[in-house]
Amino acid sequence: MTQASALSPEARDTALDALAATGVVGAELDVLVVGGGIVGAGTALDAVTRGLATGLLEQRDLASGTSSRSSKLVHGGLRYLEMYDFGLVREALEERGLLLTRLAPHLVRPVPFLYPLHHTWERPYVGAGLLLYDALAMAGKYDMGVPKHAHLFRKQVARIAPDLNVEALKGAVRYYDAQVDDARLVLAVARTAASHGAHVATRTRVVGFLREGDRVVGVRALDLEADREIEVRAKVVVNAAGVWTDEIQEMVGGRGALNVQASKGIHLVVPRDRIRSEAGFITRTETSVLFVIPWGRHWIIGTTDTDWNLDKAHPAASRTDIEYLLANVNTLLREPLDLADVEGVYAGLRPLVRGAREPSSRISREHTVVAPVPGLVMIAGGKLTTYRVMAKDAIDVAVPDARPCITDRIPLVGADGYLARSNQRALISRRAGISVGRVDHLLGRYGGLVDEVLALLATRPELAQPLEGADDFLTAEVVYAVTHEGARHLDDVLTRRTRISIETFDRGVQAAGPAARLMAGELGWDDARLAEEVDHYLRRVEAERQSQTMLTDQEADEARVSAPDIV
Repeated sequence: MTQASALSPEARDTALDALAATGVVGAELDVLVVGGGIVGAGTALDAVTRGLATGLLEQRDLASGTSSRSSKLVHGGLRYLEMYDFGLVREALEERGLLLTRLAPHLVRPVPFLYPLHHTWERPYVGAGLLLYDALAMAGKYDMGVPKHAHLFRKQVARIAPDLNVEALKGAVRYYDAQVDDARLVLAVARTAASHGAHVATRTRVVGFLREGDRVVGVRALDLEADREIEVRAKVVVNAAGVWTDEIQEMVGGRGALNVQASKGIHLVVPRDRIRSEAGFITRTETSVLFVIPWGRHWIIGTTDTDWNLDKAHPAASRTDIEYLLANVNTLLREPLDLADVEGVYAGLRPLVRGAREPSSRISREHTVVAPVPGLVMIAGGKLTTYRVMAKDAIDVAVPDARPCITDRIPLVGADGYLARSNQRALISRRAGISVGRVDHLLGRYGGLVDEVLALLATRPELAQPLEGADDFLTAEVVYAVTHEGARHLDDVLTRRTRISIETFDRGVQAAGPAARLMAGELGWDDARLAEEVDHYLRRVEAERQSQTMLTDQEADEARVSAPDIV
């Protein structure tokens, strides 16, 4: 029987109480997952839907690391064809089709890309690659979910993308992949796991392991909100901490079982009207692949691919990184972009499993699962698109005699009812007293769960007002982020539940006060706590701005860590 999926403050308290109660003989969990990114959330969902008693602990917020700072693409990975990783590409394309058509059609949607051709010889080469790409997608177990590729000549390209410098091109090939708000995908997976009985607790840091002889039998964890330590006992602990894998390995004395290298990728956000085009672009750079990705009223431009050995919680984008991306995208455009066009910047770390000595941009994304000591399983590597496969592999190793994985048949919360509500968008608009455009915005974020947001508007009509400083969002969405989506701090709302921190030129500064006041009413903050939350957010924005003026990673890191996480 499913239960409510809302990750409310009360649900967090209940989850922590249930986790703390596992110390009683016979009450231990079957599986405890450490890490609340896409792999951790996916592993919790896989475990609980196999009938296993499951818990999940995250030291910060859901998706607060890598899983909110990606290119926001669900894709097969064209560049892996050149590495002959055909199995990886096929697997990823199958997962793309599954997410598009069955698991999360409300969150994952097709997006067209142009692959510009600068030389005549590129057309057969790129065309053959995309023919294989489509063939692998069609050969999968699930619907392809997107149109096939098509060859375009210069005049066709000029019509589709007037701001592309077509005089320098021989044409282009258009193909499709898919995109997703990565943080909201993680949230949907975690809420789905909670709806099936998983105990999900954020802001809870693992500080040590419980041992019986050589075997790991649970963890010691610190509830950072209440400053209390609990013990959580489990038959097996699955570490899905991504770039923090080495830290977890050190706690258990098993350092070296996995060698995870953090690779930094940065992205720029610019207004949509700065590049007139109906499609995104993809091209090569000297050290990585450049994507220009449609993102609502914005473009996302990325990415870099460089080793990062500094602060893992707050990877920093340097001015050198930013200018590298601008220089490369400007080779494609008629009118160049400059620093004044950049609305937002974000940097993330990819957890790559090191093999032979090779630059991080050449390391495959295939994941690795190991069991360094009894009772502990560790998973690292992989990519956002294949999170479900990674989760399956982790539980297969952790609980070999478990029932088979069924997550390919478990739609995420919001998927049910989405198509019907989409057809009813005009009716919803009239009944709720909001524009059809607003309804479309809500459907694209909540899917069938839009009814829960609309219920807020029905009982509190004042929440139908746009959020001051970020009028793309309703004030109801801030309240809903607290009552249903596990948001505990202002940063959770402005950075992950919404994208206000990268989609406004002021990085969310104007919206910070109004959003914090809405949160205060739900979380019981007093004036001092409210002021602290706003002050922390403003200092974070300033630290990020300062880091983005620095030329080196070291200087950028020093500037960024001047505003640590709020506790």
